[in-house]
Amino acid sequence: MLQIGPVRLSSNVLLAPIAGYCDLAFRLVVRKITTPIPETRCVAGVGLACTDLLCPQAVLNENRKSMWLAATCDQDQPLCMQLYGTDPDILAQAAQWAVEHGACVVDINMGCPVDKVTKKNGGSKLLCDPASTVLLAKRVVEAVDVPVTAKIRLGWDDRSIVGPSLAPALADVGIAAITVHGRTTEQKFRGSCRLDGIARVVEAMKHHPGVPVIGNGDIKSPQDAKRMLDVTGCRGVMIGRGALKQPWLLRDTAYYLATGELPTPLTHAEKAEVMIDHFDTLCRLRGEETALRMIRQRISWYSPGLQPWPGLRRGIQTVQSAAQFHDYMATGIEQIKSVGSEIAVAAV
Repeated sequence: MLQIGPVRLSSNVLLAPIAGYCDLAFRLVVRKITTPIPETRCVAGVGLACTDLLCPQAVLNENRKSMWLAATCDQDQPLCMQLYGTDPDILAQAAQWAVEHGACVVDINMGCPVDKVTKKNGGSKLLCDPASTVLLAKRVVEAVDVPVTAKIRLGWDDRSIVGPSLAPALADVGIAAITVHGRTTEQKFRGSCRLDGIARVVEAMKHHPGVPVIGNGDIKSPQDAKRMLDVTGCRGVMIGRGALKQPWLLRDTAYYLATGELPTPLTHAEKAEVMIDHFDTLCRLRGEETALRMIRQRISWYSPGLQPWPGLRRGIQTVQSAAQFHDYMATGIEQIKSVGSEIAVAAV
């Protein structure tokens, strides 16, 4: 269990705001993948899911693209909406909009290293002026009646590690949880996640026991998550890129952290059904044409977890309709069920 302000989560495993991927369809798919935890009333699965990062001005103007990024529904709870920017008043107004449109948590992005965000002084550029960033956070906290969180990096580069000083200052003005990606902006996603850096932030937050620190970076297995908790002392983990290849990773991780054992793995056919569910949800929410385009893009992520399946990636590129997609997947699933591990591994 993990608590962010008054919001109690069913697990301490969170889905990161993955730019370009963490839309409503994907969140709904991940939320469905759960397993009961023995001898408890709890279910292993995602505790909190987050939207893609949202531009405050765009959501206030109800820009079409931003409305898709912010789209949610009753089944998509509990939900965090993540905002980025530098104008305290605009961010505060956008936070109010987020609450009115389904967010039970609002997150301020202080960690995105992408140039198009940092060049506008947003994302991890906020780490370069901690004093102003704290005032910005205070303004957003005062504007809404739900928990406001912050997602940070260790610092802009190795010469300006600010995480251990910034995190307590944010907690002082009411930030309810801190997620720390264990890299600097300069690293982007290169190198390894620095668990020792996250641990220093946790140590700096010891006088704020009610404000959990959540670790983020390089979690590709439940064992990675356990190691992060053990080494850093953080209270939860946030999984990003690892979930794109394995949407079931959040369920597996939550179960492992709760029991010390891995759950029964999904069969290849069950993994294929996850992919079908994702496609069908995209069709329902965005239409057939968009669903086909997006599943062709996503197949490079899904494919490794569905092997052996000869020609999967090539085959998906050829489907031209939802009916063809379902026929192709049904044929492949029957092959998996009938031949199983004897299917020859082929280039995909």
